[in-house]
Amino acid sequence: MYRDKTCGELRLEDKGKDVKIAGWVQKSRKMGGMTFVDLRDRYGVTQVVFNSAVNNPLFEKANELGREFVVQITGKVEERSNKNKNIPTGDIEIIADGLEILNKSNIPPFTIEDNSDGGDDLRMKYRYLDLRRPTVRKNLELRHKMAFEIRRYLDANGFLEIETPILVKSTPEGARDFVVPSRMNPGEFYALPQSPQLFKQLLMVSGFDRYFQIAKCFRDEDLRADRQPEFTQIDCEMSFVEQEDVIEMFEGLVKHIFKYVKGIDFPEPFPRLTWKEAMERFGSDKPDIRFGMEFTDITDLAKGKGFAVADDAEIVIGITVPGCAGYSRKQIDELTEFVKRPQIGAKGLIWVKIDNDGSIKSSVGKFYSEEDLKKWAERMHANPGDLLLVMTGETMKTRKQLCELRLEMGNRLGLRDKNVFAPLWVIDFPLFEWDEETQRYYAMHHPFTSPNPEDISKLKTDTGNVRATAYDIVVNGNELGGGSIRIHEAGLQNQMFELLGFTPEKAKEQFGFLMEAFSYGAPPHGGLALGFDRFVSILAGLDSIRDVIAFPKNNSGRDVMNESPSPLDPAQLDELNLELKPLS
Repeated sequence: MYRDKTCGELRLEDKGKDVKIAGWVQKSRKMGGMTFVDLRDRYGVTQVVFNSAVNNPLFEKANELGREFVVQITGKVEERSNKNKNIPTGDIEIIADGLEILNKSNIPPFTIEDNSDGGDDLRMKYRYLDLRRPTVRKNLELRHKMAFEIRRYLDANGFLEIETPILVKSTPEGARDFVVPSRMNPGEFYALPQSPQLFKQLLMVSGFDRYFQIAKCFRDEDLRADRQPEFTQIDCEMSFVEQEDVIEMFEGLVKHIFKYVKGIDFPEPFPRLTWKEAMERFGSDKPDIRFGMEFTDITDLAKGKGFAVADDAEIVIGITVPGCAGYSRKQIDELTEFVKRPQIGAKGLIWVKIDNDGSIKSSVGKFYSEEDLKKWAERMHANPGDLLLVMTGETMKTRKQLCELRLEMGNRLGLRDKNVFAPLWVIDFPLFEWDEETQRYYAMHHPFTSPNPEDISKLKTDTGNVRATAYDIVVNGNELGGGSIRIHEAGLQNQMFELLGFTPEKAKEQFGFLMEAFSYGAPPHGGLALGFDRFVSILAGLDSIRDVIAFPKNNSGRDVMNESPSPLDPAQLDELNLELKPLS
């Protein structure tokens, strides 16, 4: 064997033992007649000592070692005179009596340490080196442990893990599909699954009752920190359940994982907000409730005073920022520029300061008396020393803009502590959302989401106000997962297709196999999918899911390490009966 101990397991009680370890050279320090080498493997770092007075040929050989050389070392464990309390093996060192260089290494393009000098692009190009860094490795170890514990929890609750196909039929709803040409069926294409949605419903028709899968999913959509073209979700489905059954089961899973990973108990049920409440109070269907600054509607107080910005607006809403009346004009100008950024798109920002003596200063004092502004402050529960930030415009757009400002203030005031967790459920989503460009309704979730039984009568008469039997679980402003009770009756499903603009022929072409399956006795069923990458990143205190994926893509959807995507050889295109259009 190349080793009988790892670089992370030796302790003071191993003093005097002859051991054999192997790993990568983290660093080498030459100090007179002695050379100290830090040897690293997946488990940790151990200091090795080469002494010229004891074995000069071995000492000379050690002086040839470079960073990331792969070596095997034999020697005796001794107590260190200058202990290192920052590492678990810091009480001991190995006095080397043997060294074998197993492989040499080029000089790495960045330091392979927690605080690396490599930028994102460089580290992604050499991801196999980046994965040697302890911080990155710990993220993947956490991912592994969570996957095992999730499987244990679901197995204990009667779920079966069943794999579903990766090559599937393309469907028109949702994000764009990645498509795969079929050589054996010229001119026809598979799609990679955006989720196992149809197959897990078919498994319920098959009587499997409780299914789960830690499933790979694929979406050809624009990327950002919390998106990747391929990602992993904890996909689950249950038969003979209502919404409350699903919520109870998966709230239990989330609580269990928080306890397992972080030692955090949530003894009370997670809070619940309807979608309407979440939008009115926070401007988001994934609100961060770790801090306040909830929205206050002051439309009635702001209109009718000759201020066109308010008079012409659908809504006037604001937040109270505690203790920030002392903000300088420069700081407020920075906030104004923040909301004017293209990705937010606001035209401006109204501010009101409530000084400690109760006096009021405002950017709109020309239009509103101090008495008017005191009414604003009273409605917004402001105290002396607080700052009011107010925005106007179209209802939904303004809520979303104010949400971004609220989150920015939360960041600036240190209210979004990554070690504090505030889960909640958002329920009663709209079943449909209207698209102005195409002048039609789209399913807010997917076409198989069941309407709230109380709203079925409104499907044709008040379509936009029909609620879905859908639910999302949110943690710290991140959508951790979501699901719904599914439509299991063919008549209601056909009505849903009709409202979404499917002709009977088109619905049959896209989903005929599912509808036929439903004709053989589909049970009431529902489920939920949790974003596994996102769950790991939240518990690891990271901003991006990219940091918990072994080989992620960059923000352009490219793998800069293996240089994909890449052109196909013309012979492959011929074999697939494909011809490429010239790029315009």
